[in-house]
Amino acid sequence: MQKSPSAFRTISEVGEILGVPAHVLRFWESKFSQIKPVKRGGGRRYYRPEDVALIRGIQCLLYEDGMTIKGAQKVLRERGVKAIIAMGNELLQSGKAAKEAAPATETPPAPKTSQPSELRRLYTRLLALRESMLAEI
Repeated sequence: MQKSPSAFRTISEVGEILGVPAHVLRFWESKFSQIKPVKRGGGRRYYRPEDVALIRGIQCLLYEDGMTIKGAQKVLRERGVKAIIAMGNELLQSGKAAKEAAPATETPPAPKTSQPSELRRLYTRLLALRESMLAEI
């Protein structure tokens, strides 16, 4: 049975929707004061649809746009929460949920270069500089 779009979601449901572990959601709550889930008895969190959209917008800023937390906080201050919620709603409705976003722990791909010999030369030079510095110590 599927929940209504206006239903509150638990932290595990939000994590599943966005592809983000619960501990990451709790961390984002500590960094973004705008994320305010309803807390019931025992401290259990319930996220409103606006909360889910806001988190999706923040996730887009962090994972897809490559911003730092401070950068995303600045965007939230400048554009406003409603704009980020609207962006998150658009992403959720278009089906661009977190499964398409890169996870935070994924390492970025190695940069492509047309001059691998130049990189090798620089690497060799750096190693030589390191060796000479260590010899002086």
